Amino acid sequence: MSKFIRNLLVSVFFLGYFPVASGTLTSAVTAVLYYFLLPELTQIGNLILLTIIILLSLIFIPIIKNAEKDLGKDSRKIVIDEVLGYCVAILFLPHSLIIAIYAFVLFRIFDIAKPSPIYQIQKLPHGWGVIADDIIAGIYTNIVLQILFIGFPKFF
Repeated sequence: MSKFIRNLLVSVFFLGYFPVASGTLTSAVTAVLYYFLLPELTQIGNLILLTIIILLSLIFIPIIKNAEKDLGKDSRKIVIDEVLGYCVAILFLPHSLIIAIYAFVLFRIFDIAKPSPIYQIQKLPHGWGVIADDIIAGIYTNIVLQILFIGFPKFF
């Protein structure tokens, strides 16, 4: 794979090259695409999305490892992990604008604050930490949204 294609992919079509808050920008673009392009998913659809997230994560780990040689360890230009983490955040939830917004806000909070074990996991080598910390931030987001959706459905 050429360096150009690799950087295009890990930076999500060069969103990662945005000079400030590239992770937040990428998460926001992902939220917009989720809301406008992804239909309401059935249980099977959610399982398919989960399978795609897992496969893409495994595919991108060595690509990220390679990209880090040029871009730096856990470079802010590498933002494919934001897309995968956000997708985890919206799994098995209703498709709505308010879910898209809540997921975006909570995912960014967890990704930036890095509560345990996110902070520790981000230190894993060879691209694993880059992907894993955002996947866990997405899991935390999803758990909070599932609890809120069940406990306070009128907020949705």
